[in-house]
Amino acid sequence: MTGFPLLLDVAGRRVVVVGGGPVAARRARSLLAAGATVVVVAPDVGPELDGLDVAIERRPFAPADLDAAWLAVACTDRSDVNTAVGVAAEERHIFCVRADLAAAGTARVPAVTRREGVTVAVSGGDDPRRAALLRDAIAAALDAGDLPARRHRRVPVASVTPAAPGGRVVLVGGGPGDPDLITVRGRRLVADADVVVVDRLAPRALLADLSEDVEIVDCGKSPHRHNLTQAQINEVLVDRARRGKLVVRLKGGDPFVFGRGGEEWLACVAAGVPVEVVPGLSSALAGPALAGIPVTHRKVAADFTVVSGHLDPGRPPESGVDWPGLATHAGTLVILMAMDRLRLITDDLVRHGRPADTPAAVVHRATLPEQRVVRASLATLADEVERAGIGAPAVVVVGDVVAVLDPS
Repeated sequence: MTGFPLLLDVAGRRVVVVGGGPVAARRARSLLAAGATVVVVAPDVGPELDGLDVAIERRPFAPADLDAAWLAVACTDRSDVNTAVGVAAEERHIFCVRADLAAAGTARVPAVTRREGVTVAVSGGDDPRRAALLRDAIAAALDAGDLPARRHRRVPVASVTPAAPGGRVVLVGGGPGDPDLITVRGRRLVADADVVVVDRLAPRALLADLSEDVEIVDCGKSPHRHNLTQAQINEVLVDRARRGKLVVRLKGGDPFVFGRGGEEWLACVAAGVPVEVVPGLSSALAGPALAGIPVTHRKVAADFTVVSGHLDPGRPPESGVDWPGLATHAGTLVILMAMDRLRLITDDLVRHGRPADTPAAVVHRATLPEQRVVRASLATLADEVERAGIGAPAVVVVGDVVAVLDPS
């Protein structure tokens, strides 16, 4: 078909689907998703149409069914009926899609993919398989951020303040470090961003692919050094969103796992700036997994606890972590941000009852080429880590699961 490609706005408009089988149901679902008022005409209607918000006329098609319609879709298994639908549509100057014989219709339904406001519709020259394969390849490239799909004109977002048409903040979990481990949605948003506010442990390799006009704000938080305070980060997020920008707050791990994402969310809400979160793979799970340590294992550990090690042991439980309680708990213990206090923590766990010979491990720079794993008993872990000369960032794992898959 050589025609004029366009998208139809069918929201609130009558579209007639003739046929009651699976193909008719698929077309009806797509039309409903586009907001159309769908009328199905067929003597027999299959279960696939049950529960759909469509008007159903259980009878044979009549040309008058297309009166006041904007589009007709012929989906029966009878060529004569589909031809009659096409003739009636032509008489009323209505476009008609034929599912049985595309070339006999006046419109086509392409293979479609949608990503972040981008709609790609592919026609394969009346070859549906060809169109679907092309569609899938384009979708994969969009998901990987390999196509120049970044917006250059922001569409206003509902609930945005008048001073910030289109501006919003997205808190994106970048995963444990390897850029391949960010979610598909997170990768697309980074590629689409006007501003990226990035942490030290975020997958910074993704920044190399961004356009030169994308603003990169480096928070660079690390032990004993902050490029920006949390209050300043909040101010940047709100300020850029109020300028109508898509602001991606790119964090390591997950935004809501020791990432202070909740504080940034609240700051945006207080400022009237739309905000959403894209979860990420936390190093609390990825670190042990990449070291061959299952945090749970049948007959070994039925649960696991993730805690922060940035507070000194010895503090009252109400002011920090209940180390005495964790010491006597049988489950796996995963500790983040613990390297500065590793010896204090391991000594405290032993002192409060965790057996000194409990298997333990430190996973340094999990998922990255320089990943290293140190395994030892709980009592000797700090010594072995010091001997290996490794520090932060690292994940500490304590529990019998450390030895489950260890070939040694």
